[in-house]
Amino acid sequence: MQTPGSQSSLHRANLERVVRAVRMAGSLTQAEIARSTGLSAATVSNIVRELKDGGTVEVTPTSAGGRRARSVSLSPDAGIVLGVDFGHTHLRVAVGNLAHQVLAEESEPLDVDASYADGFGRAETLVERLIVTTGIDRQKVIGVGLGVPGPIDVESGTLGSTAILPGWGGINPGDELAARLGVPVYVDNDANLGALGEMVWGSGRGVKDLAYIKVASGVGAGLVIAGQIYRGPGGTAGEIGHITLDEAGPVCRCGNRGCLETFAAARYVLPLLQPSHGSELTMERVVQLAREGDPGCRRVVGDVGRHVGSGVANLCNLLNPSRVVLGGDLAEAGELVLAPIRESVSRYAIPSAGRQLSVLPGALGGRAEVLGALALVLNEMGDSTLLESTHPATAPVFT
Repeated sequence: MQTPGSQSSLHRANLERVVRAVRMAGSLTQAEIARSTGLSAATVSNIVRELKDGGTVEVTPTSAGGRRARSVSLSPDAGIVLGVDFGHTHLRVAVGNLAHQVLAEESEPLDVDASYADGFGRAETLVERLIVTTGIDRQKVIGVGLGVPGPIDVESGTLGSTAILPGWGGINPGDELAARLGVPVYVDNDANLGALGEMVWGSGRGVKDLAYIKVASGVGAGLVIAGQIYRGPGGTAGEIGHITLDEAGPVCRCGNRGCLETFAAARYVLPLLQPSHGSELTMERVVQLAREGDPGCRRVVGDVGRHVGSGVANLCNLLNPSRVVLGGDLAEAGELVLAPIRESVSRYAIPSAGRQLSVLPGALGGRAEVLGALALVLNEMGDSTLLESTHPATAPVFT
């Protein structure tokens, strides 16, 4: 039995500190591990050797500053994580390992508003198919990240707005999926997962303070502060779509008037163009037409960019992020939307905050949220769980 303050408990704590540092970064040299954990180089060397012998990490030769070094990453065999992302019109599932490698992905159309039972049934089937396709050991699955297009109540774990997903009212999506898959499930909204995905794999790499803006059927923001997702005490931080732009504007689904969402979200923007472009018009098609030179679509995309930029300027004044990453279909418009965003930031943000900000399109496109679901497991899982997962006798069972 380990007792607080004993050599065994201290050693266990140091093991977990090293694993946590590597888990969050993907890979680090031993010198970088020592700097990030505060442990001595000798202690890190001994711990890495022990973790390597136990199959938890892999060590490969590399170079740092022109000198030979050893890069440490979690072993691909140390555990498997799954990502499940529910969008309003799609379902995406991804399989990854603890070395930040994506092993497989698949998506299919889904009307998520129709029935939560149908949605989770489809997710279970798709997960099972990817498990079989990749040939991974089910006992290696140590967690699932789940993304939903709505705010999650921190205390209850239920969806906080039935106006977004009326067919999901009152359910706990994490509990529902965990009961089906038999492993821990970590849940967050799609904007937060988009921020995580871009921070680990995309346009947010190397940045500790950023905002990921997703413009789709709604408008939301995932906020990263000091390298961590900021959710707020109730889980609703980042609802940038409900910043008021015009008190006499259209009535928003939240009950207020003139929210940013009523000027930028697809449900409000598409009707402006459908009389001339047809009722089947989508934001993806609007962006494509804008890039091809369609004047109406270019005007609408530019207007949306200016409105989103007003919301970004508010974020700059409040949180002073160093980077904003634009996600969703709108990001494919490139400078047609990014330039108006920067213009509004320059006009409305405090000059010192605006000068420090870079505005970039997301690098992951529609994959950002499902990859963020993988990253969510890597962020939230306990390091003791990871250490135990390298021993089959104590590994969780995927049923």
